[in-house]
Amino acid sequence: MIDVNDLRKGVVFEEDNNLYRVLDYSHNKSGRGKASIRVKARNVRTGSTIEKTFISGDRVQDADLDHHNVQYLYTDGELYYFMDLETYEQPALTAKTLGDVIPYLKEGVELKLTFYGTEPLDLEIPINVEQRIDYVEKAVRGDTATGVSARAVTETGLEVHVPAFVNIGDVIRIDTRTGTYVTRV
Repeated sequence: MIDVNDLRKGVVFEEDNNLYRVLDYSHNKSGRGKASIRVKARNVRTGSTIEKTFISGDRVQDADLDHHNVQYLYTDGELYYFMDLETYEQPALTAKTLGDVIPYLKEGVELKLTFYGTEPLDLEIPINVEQRIDYVEKAVRGDTATGVSARAVTETGLEVHVPAFVNIGDVIRIDTRTGTYVTRV
């Protein structure tokens, strides 16, 4: 059990047989009585978001999570397969579980997979990934105040805006938090 005062962003807790990841946390103290802790949390399994209010001193069940280093192997269209680098087991995740991570997955990339018991829950990707450019629109030089950019498509189908000097076949680094171009490698 953990105290509700310890529910910070990223903490996973269990309530009513559901797992929740804290997205936002606020601590409010009125003039009298105990403080209230307001938490915005996302259900890890379903993706729905809830807001809950706790009274200072309440306790919630903490989730016992295991983190494994895995390597992305392949997809069969419905499931995405990974290999645990220690046990060589091959857990599979659905596209719904992966969500926005899919365009950054490239065969052989190493990631961190979070398990709750034997159930794979969440995939943590690196901050930067490197991908090869398969298509680049021709950049039109016009009256712009900033640098000229063009739309490009990477080997995984990710669309990103790149500077005009990037060509097909170049490898670029992409920030996975924002989905933006960082540099040419």
